[in-house]
Amino acid sequence: MTGLLIVIGFIVLLAFMAIGIYNGLVSNRNNRENAFADIDVQLKQRHDLIPQLIGAVKGYMEHERGTLEAITNARSRAMNATGINDKIAAEQELSGALRGLSIQVEAYPDLKANQNFMQLQNEISDIENKLAAARRYFNSATRELNNAVQKFPNNILAGMFGFKTEPMFDLGATERANLDKAPEVKF
Repeated sequence: MTGLLIVIGFIVLLAFMAIGIYNGLVSNRNNRENAFADIDVQLKQRHDLIPQLIGAVKGYMEHERGTLEAITNARSRAMNATGINDKIAAEQELSGALRGLSIQVEAYPDLKANQNFMQLQNEISDIENKLAAARRYFNSATRELNNAVQKFPNNILAGMFGFKTEPMFDLGATERANLDKAPEVKF
């Protein structure tokens, strides 16, 4: 009889451990999704500002139509992306297009002095800073989920219930390569 009680106690202990692991994995997944929702709010604001920015720039940069079209197309893909991973890829493309615009703007001193343009640039800069903070939180939540999914014995239950490691919201290979180059300083 004592042996039976020990076996039942062991099974109950394993069941409680499994429940705790599963609940922890669910919490981590939900934290990651919540973190991305914070990013979504900032992305929505950025998407709303882009048409205004393009409108302010259009008159000055009529012959730079390709840059403006690239931003518009990237914004459209970003707004239509579904799922966290698709949104990450689309937003990386949009960020690259916006960086291209910033480089092009340097050639237009009248545009840089335009009050509307300056206000929009400040607003986009503010949103980019907020996005950076939200991405850091998202990546932290993603790291916690990935750690929980990969640790033993969590990895056994994670595999059984379809939990998997998820990608971080990073710069992407192209932007990382650009950051690896030393900045060019001109006087």
